[in-house]
Amino acid sequence: MRTILLIEDNNDIRENTCELLELEGYNVIFALNGKTGLTLASQHLPDLILCDIMMPEANGYEVFAGLQAAPATRAIPFIFLTASAEKKEVAAGLEMGASGYIRKPFEPEELFEAIRQSLK
Repeated sequence: MRTILLIEDNNDIRENTCELLELEGYNVIFALNGKTGLTLASQHLPDLILCDIMMPEANGYEVFAGLQAAPATRAIPFIFLTASAEKKEVAAGLEMGASGYIRKPFEPEELFEAIRQSLK
């Protein structure tokens, strides 16, 4: 069973996304902020990370940079989640080396397809 770390500070989005992922057969670990997400990523070495951008303690870009700086977490596929529709944010995230970028709200199939592509 593949493990996904979800880093999301919004309770409703986090709970709904966890439920969707678990129903799809993934083991889910979650963090309420970026700082905790970095710690959990190092401890559990998940198969994939889904991460919000606007969060307390460390934003999504800071989380991604922290993961890239550590050899143990550098290769973990990483997908940004955000409510922003700014194309420059999408480009910035992808230029940093993220596997994908999903705009909230998203359809379950959009999420699952991004995960499948990132785990190939």
